Amino acid sequence: MLCLSCNADVPADAAFCPKCGQRLAGAQASPAAAPAAAVGPAAPTAAEKFRAALSTGQPHPEPEHDLWNGTYSAKAMYGKFVAGVLITVAGIVLAVLVPPFGWIAAVIAIPLLWAALLLTLLFRRLGIEYRLTTQRFLHKRGLLRRVSDQILLVDVDDVTYEQGFIERMLNVGTITIHSNDASDPKLRLAPVDDVQRIADLIDNARREERRKRAIYMASA
Repeated sequence: MLCLSCNADVPADAAFCPKCGQRLAGAQASPAAAPAAAVGPAAPTAAEKFRAALSTGQPHPEPEHDLWNGTYSAKAMYGKFVAGVLITVAGIVLAVLVPPFGWIAAVIAIPLLWAALLLTLLFRRLGIEYRLTTQRFLHKRGLLRRVSDQILLVDVDDVTYEQGFIERMLNVGTITIHSNDASDPKLRLAPVDDVQRIADLIDNARREERRKRAIYMASA
């Protein structure tokens, strides 16, 4: 076999001319070794997909709608109002037994007592607001200074409630929401009416939202 560049005699299986280094026309480059297959990262979980969707503003697969709106229950103050009635009766009896100073004290103390009770009830009713949707639990506190916050239902881990003996008879109680929320990891609600039904409603809503999120993120 002759080199086309310098006409030197070269072996038939040579790829280059040993004299001039010219690549021979019939030579084929040896195939490069195939690169090792790169091992890709593990597939993200449904929770990781959900967090990524939140950071990129990806819309929720279903529209949001309200499930419950509530506030402080007036039943939670029944005990204080009963005490107010007893104090009022005792003040009137004292006024009858010890005139005229008893009447003067009763006329001043009894109106102040009931004014304080009614203002406390009004302040709590107007200063506390709860709203449960299919995606979030929103709560607002304060009358003059309003503080608003929200907890995503997928962040809620558990929902519990508690009732005293009188509260059980009045069907009122306090709900505690345990979550991964940084601002309120253990949110304790003011006493609300129909406490067991509301606690179950919040718990069922958070379970349903997690189920929907997991299906949506798994199919994304």
